[in-house]
Amino acid sequence: MKILVQIARIIVGVLFIFSGFVKLVDPIGSQYKFEEYFSEGVLNLEFLIPYALPFAVFLIISEIVLGFALLVGWKAKFTVGSLKIMILVFLFLTWYSAYYDKVTDCGCFGDAIKLKPWETFYKDVILTLLIFFIGFKIYWIKPVLPKSNPGFVVFLSLLISSTITYYVLVHLPIIDFRAYAIGKNIPEGMVYKDDGEIPPVHDFFLEDAQNDLASKILKMDKVVLVIMSSLEKSDYIAFPEVKVFAQKALKKDYKVYGVSASFSEIIQLTTEKFELPFEFLFCDETTLKTMIRANPGIIILNKGTVTEKKNWRDIEDIEL
Repeated sequence: MKILVQIARIIVGVLFIFSGFVKLVDPIGSQYKFEEYFSEGVLNLEFLIPYALPFAVFLIISEIVLGFALLVGWKAKFTVGSLKIMILVFLFLTWYSAYYDKVTDCGCFGDAIKLKPWETFYKDVILTLLIFFIGFKIYWIKPVLPKSNPGFVVFLSLLISSTITYYVLVHLPIIDFRAYAIGKNIPEGMVYKDDGEIPPVHDFFLEDAQNDLASKILKMDKVVLVIMSSLEKSDYIAFPEVKVFAQKALKKDYKVYGVSASFSEIIQLTTEKFELPFEFLFCDETTLKTMIRANPGIIILNKGTVTEKKNWRDIEDIEL
């Protein structure tokens, strides 16, 4: 029995660390997922939407820290008790998603591994059983390191995960699992395969007032897309730097387009106010948020292949 407890301890600890890490590299993706859960059509807790990002960050870091705490045996009762609370929350959310078909991807493993709703629920059922089994035999969860070392490991995991989170929020995800990562070809991502699955790139269009220009733009050699998913929520302090960068790109024969899901009136007012030297195209907001975790953000394309992605804060690092 003691061996089974240790095996369960390792499985749970490693899974929580892995689950936390693949979301840690892209916490904004988890923010969007919690906003979806809190929306009117799902849990109807819209008053929590403004707190989706801090909630996501707290949960992600907690997964990692508690995973390490379980592995090294730090404060076993507190650690296992916290894991019980967390897994019960996950269990409810995944059951709700699967039963009511509300959120088709819970985001448990970020964009790294996609699970269907019922698969995610069954995974959480197994984790729940393992955690409560560990709790039943908690007296066998002993520190694996001498003296204060377990506490130091837990503190170090908190420090490192917090540092990574801050870096990613200021810049971009350090690992990009999405279909718009650097090196990915967008037209290839649109191809339907024989497996019946929706291709990774869908709902992608770049519309002006009359036509969808996506097919034309994806054939061009030198294209800069200034992604502003929602102008109302954009960092306006970025626009002067974006303007200078766009002018520089135009001088080097790049085609420059702004891309937003905002209404034309807001686009017109923004363009005039900041004297932005490029045409705006329309695209779905969810698609734009998937393309880049910045508002505004810069994507450079060469015949449909993503060659560069930067948060506006790193715009000076882009070599044209």
